[in-house]
Amino acid sequence: MTKVKIEPGICKFSTLVTATASEDEETEVAIKVASGCPSVKKMMEELGSTFDAYEVCLVKPGAGPFFTYALKNFPVHAGCPVIAGITKCIEAEANLALKADASITFLDVE
Repeated sequence: MTKVKIEPGICKFSTLVTATASEDEETEVAIKVASGCPSVKKMMEELGSTFDAYEVCLVKPGAGPFFTYALKNFPVHAGCPVIAGITKCIEAEANLALKADASITFLDVE
């Protein structure tokens, strides 16, 4: 099992993702997503909870089921890190990437 917590920034809609690899299907991963964001909640209700890790992770940037859904249904907000965080969680659980923190940090300009 792999868990990630995503802090998206000013909206404060924290998201917790839990991914569990299938014991039967090599690339199948089940995820649970708990989020304060209404758009993310609706996305997960509509897309379900089981995904092929290759179809999520081994695609070009902006492709795959989450980005396809967001393109049509999310409000305009290209900087939201939630989909990237979900993808990283699935990647790690499916052994497609090592577990390592990622971050975006604003630096004061002097």
